[in-house]
Amino acid sequence: MILDAQPDIEVVAEAGDGARAVDAVRLHAPDVALLDIRMPVMDGIEACRAITAAGGGCRAVMLTTFDSDEYVYEALHAGASGFLLKDVRRDDLVHAVRVVARGDALLAPSVARRLVEEYTARGARRVDGGRLEVLTARERETLLLLGRGLSNAEIAAELVVSEHTVKTHVGNVLAKLGLRDRIQAVICAYETGLIAAGDPPRGGGGPARYRSLRRSARRPV
Repeated sequence: MILDAQPDIEVVAEAGDGARAVDAVRLHAPDVALLDIRMPVMDGIEACRAITAAGGGCRAVMLTTFDSDEYVYEALHAGASGFLLKDVRRDDLVHAVRVVARGDALLAPSVARRLVEEYTARGARRVDGGRLEVLTARERETLLLLGRGLSNAEIAAELVVSEHTVKTHVGNVLAKLGLRDRIQAVICAYETGLIAAGDPPRGGGGPARYRSLRRSARRPV
């Protein structure tokens, strides 16, 4: 009801388990799938993996609690574009769906750091840092700041450049490394050793800020 009450959001289906959620995405081709990590038949991580692997353009937002969802970090590689806690305020829920529908990742610095530190603490294999050799020095700096959860405005302030220049650097980083969004950039920064789990954040580290992209029409969920 919260989502369907919005003038720019249309809820096209609801599902009681992960398998039905995947079927609903195939049938209705929505822009966003809002998935609980813990669901019967097929959990949210597997559903997310199936949805993103299908290549239909649907992006997944995961609902979770850190205390009860031990393997939430796996959703990062499953292709999730956003994370919300189950006690999220209704306004934040609506905002999250809009942000992800517009093509961006929902990356609150505190959530990103905690997820990735959980991921790295479990002994995930580090990728050879040579993967970053395709980046220029400034693009590498940009990836470092992305990995620490900074917004474009905060990165611009750190590097003393315009936000337009930052957007160019971010786009280059994602394209050169074959990354889908900022969440995958965070994973890459940790996997390549550019950032170590437990490194102190740099810059703002305050409330999440989200980039807005123009997109018309109602956004099915």
